[in-house]
Amino acid sequence: MADLLLYNKHLLWRAGFGPGINQIGDLKNKSIKLWADDLFKEENFTEINYDTPDTFIQEDMMSGKTPAEQKKEMQRIIRQQNNELNLNFLDRMVNSKEQMREKMSFFWHGHFASRINNSKFNKQLLNTIRKDALGNFKDLLFEVSQSPAMLSFLNNQQNKKGHPNENFAREVMELFTMGRGNYTEKDIREGARAFTGWGYDKEGYFKERKNLHDEGTKTFLGKTGNFTGTDILNIILEQKATARFITTKIYKFFVNENVDSNIVEQLSTSFYNSGYDIKKLMSEIFSSSWFYDKKNIGNRIKSPIELIAGMMRMLPMNIQNPENLIVYQKLLGQMLLYPPNVAGWPSGRSWIDSSTLMLRLQIPQIWSGLRPLDYSPRQDDDIDMGMKSRETTLNKSFKNPNITIDWNRLEKVFADKKCEDYLIQNAKTLDMDSVKNFSDKSIKMNIINLMSTPEYQLC
Repeated sequence: MADLLLYNKHLLWRAGFGPGINQIGDLKNKSIKLWADDLFKEENFTEINYDTPDTFIQEDMMSGKTPAEQKKEMQRIIRQQNNELNLNFLDRMVNSKEQMREKMSFFWHGHFASRINNSKFNKQLLNTIRKDALGNFKDLLFEVSQSPAMLSFLNNQQNKKGHPNENFAREVMELFTMGRGNYTEKDIREGARAFTGWGYDKEGYFKERKNLHDEGTKTFLGKTGNFTGTDILNIILEQKATARFITTKIYKFFVNENVDSNIVEQLSTSFYNSGYDIKKLMSEIFSSSWFYDKKNIGNRIKSPIELIAGMMRMLPMNIQNPENLIVYQKLLGQMLLYPPNVAGWPSGRSWIDSSTLMLRLQIPQIWSGLRPLDYSPRQDDDIDMGMKSRETTLNKSFKNPNITIDWNRLEKVFADKKCEDYLIQNAKTLDMDSVKNFSDKSIKMNIINLMSTPEYQLC
């Protein structure tokens, strides 16, 4: 029975963002298969949006302003829209029943990393990733490759006949599909020629600009022809290296950073043979006995988003200033819609340094109102995304996130339970005496103290 609880927590953390408060009662008795069925259930797809009207609706607001003032106003609106997208995505992670869709979207969001200011393009790409998150990798790859966000971020708008820009072709092969070592520099050059003309119009729709396309013969990965961008992506998908690269990355994210090459080989073969069926691959992972091996449980450092979303799922809370959650993302080093570069976020130990670890351990106390937030972003951060400067980043409203937690509900839910069994993945290393001696014996303090342990950082 204890094992069932452990395995169910493991599944909910890896295939979603941890158990929610309303799931605690079922964790000890509901079968893994039933949990998996729940996680994979897909409802009618709904897009993530922002409420701030697009700038073209606001032209009346722009009249009478100087060009500099207009530009500033546009940037303010775009920043507000990006912040809303960020918070609405986080809200889905916390509250959506479709946990697997949102977790998989979070994975693809880091895999197909793009970082641009255009909120409309960001919204488009985010919803493309969410729509296809558990669908077919071929569809996902094509839609992302033709999204204005990615074409803009990787400079393909400037890729034209006679002056090929290799950035897009290189990243598609190196980071999105095959990985290094499976293509040559010549393949990149020839691929870039095939992608000439791929761009978007001023409305933000994909456009093949025929007059900018190089019609010449290209040789790519051993094949020769008058290839277009579509041909290049199809040839990439024919490579078994692509299935292996994607499967390895998924295994590292969902199972273990130390890859079991035999398992990955089997998974990638079946992924390739299924025609890149993502849902089938994930079902295979979560229904395999090796997924529940001891070495795979509680061995991953939660990324900042997983940490925040997991706490929000467990603590029923009312947040008056949700925009403060963006400050936490920023301070911890993972801001949705804003990966550090095209390679996405690093993982594992890179999440932890002296400043982020201290803040991670203190969030439960800050959110419970037991201590103030007094941190600044790292010096080297590019802090332009909605933050004016280090001094104003943490003004008074940020020091008090105005969070109210329903401790009565938590007291009821945990009245007859050991909190550590439900909150910690690997409770064996936990020194419960020091957790309990740290303060009064109430369930409230027990939960806060458990969430403040190094063990809670792992999933």
